[in-house]
Amino acid sequence: MTANTHPAEIVREYGPFDDSPAIHGVTHDGERVWAATGAALLAIAPASGDVQQRLPQACDAGTAFDGRHLWQIAASHIAKIDPASGAVVATIPAPGNSCSGLAWAEGSLWVGQYRDRRIVQIDPATGAVRRSIETNRFVTGVTWVDGELWHGTWEGDESEIRHIDADSGAVLQTLQMPAGTGVSGLESDGCDLFYAGGGSSGKVRAVRRPQRAGS
Repeated sequence: MTANTHPAEIVREYGPFDDSPAIHGVTHDGERVWAATGAALLAIAPASGDVQQRLPQACDAGTAFDGRHLWQIAASHIAKIDPASGAVVATIPAPGNSCSGLAWAEGSLWVGQYRDRRIVQIDPATGAVRRSIETNRFVTGVTWVDGELWHGTWEGDESEIRHIDADSGAVLQTLQMPAGTGVSGLESDGCDLFYAGGGSSGKVRAVRRPQRAGS
C-alpha cells in the first residue's frame, strides 16, 4: 500500500516558554496541553497559550495521560504522577535505552523507541513488554486517536507525523513538517488536532489532523 503524503498544516504555535529551552513529551488531558521541558511539566491553555500550571519534574522524553494520572519518561524509568500535586505515585522501568514518545491506549502504555525504530506496548503496572511494532524511521512522539496509531519521526532536517498500521507497521498516511521543523512529543486532542513538541525550538505546534476517509 502506498502512503498518502501531504504537507502538515500548522494551525498554531505556542512558546517558547520562560525557563523552558526545549520540549520533549506532549500530552492532552481533555482540556489542557501538557509539555515536558526537561525540568518541569507545563499545562498550557490551548486557546491562549498561557501556562496555567507548572510541576517540577524530571521529564526528558514522552508524556501521557490516562484519564486520571500523567505518565512521564525520565531517564531509565516511567513515573506515574498526580497532576494536581505533582506527586509521583508509582514508577516502572522504561523499556530500553532510547525511549522517546509515550501514549496511553487500551489500558496500556505505548513507548516509542527512537533509535530502535519501533513502538512497544507495555504493562503500566510492571513495565513488561506486551508486543512490539517495527517501523522504518526513528520514532519520536506516539499517539492513538479513533483506533489509529500515529507517531512522529525526526531525522536530520526532515520530520513527519505518520499514521501506521498497528499490526504490520506499514505507513498509511504521512504529514510532512516544514523543513527544519522537528517533532519531538506528539498527542491528539481526540478531535481534529495533533499537538507536536518542537524539540530545541521550545515550541509546541498544533497540527491539523486529516479527516478520516468517509468522514
